[in-house]
Amino acid sequence: MPKHVRDSDNANRPIVADDPALPHVYFNLLKCRPGETLEQVLPKHECVYVVLSGTADIIVDGERFAGVGRRRDIWSGEADSVYAPVGSAVRIENARGTVEIAVAGGLCDTKLKPFRITPEDVSMVDVGSPETHSRRRIFHILGQNGEGRAGNLLVSELYADPGCWSGYPPHKHDADREGETAHDELYHYRYDPGTGFGAQIIYADGKAECFMVQDRDTILVDRGYHPTVTSPGHRCYIFTILVGKTRRGLVQHFDDRHAHLMSAIPGIQSMRDKFK
Repeated sequence: MPKHVRDSDNANRPIVADDPALPHVYFNLLKCRPGETLEQVLPKHECVYVVLSGTADIIVDGERFAGVGRRRDIWSGEADSVYAPVGSAVRIENARGTVEIAVAGGLCDTKLKPFRITPEDVSMVDVGSPETHSRRRIFHILGQNGEGRAGNLLVSELYADPGCWSGYPPHKHDADREGETAHDELYHYRYDPGTGFGAQIIYADGKAECFMVQDRDTILVDRGYHPTVTSPGHRCYIFTILVGKTRRGLVQHFDDRHAHLMSAIPGIQSMRDKFK
């Protein structure tokens, strides 16, 4: 079943880890202040440490990636990030001001090598249009650039225009079959202004659920079609983690009832291609 996690001060403790609703996914938000040092080892998950705001050094198994983070906040440019293999010792230090880092993880049984993902390495696809109330931009932090360097983890940031839909036309990815793959997915929401909100709809097998999502809420999507809509007057940001159960590349199955939208909404095929 899908799960809604309300905003709360997680005090650097995992928000999602070994959750039955989404067993392949790990998610945490870390805050590091000047003079503080954070350390962790995740024995089952490969991870991407995505700096949401501020700058810090990230050390992975002794390899230092200095000055990671080039933006004031999530609304101020592309992310600067570090990939940490499963079981690696990660240390965060030398924070310049308060630093917030999203930790996106996926189950992995192969230890690879750490690497940095600079803003220049982030790939963007523009989807939808204002006329169809569906415009959003998807910035792939760990996508095709992780082929051969990461397991089945995909990480991206989505920015939806005010009053627009994303995850639309409705699609799902909960079965390994021709034309579809099985991927667990997590959404973490932010809004600008922070008073914004949206609706996360999830439907399958004749049953539907709708969650009112607010700033810093998180939704776990284990199955079903899952379109999202943003309140007018507010920009929406969705931090997205996808973990393939059997393969890396994502293949989305779109609801056949809305096939006429596939050509009516610009950029759908480009979006599909970017996830493969």
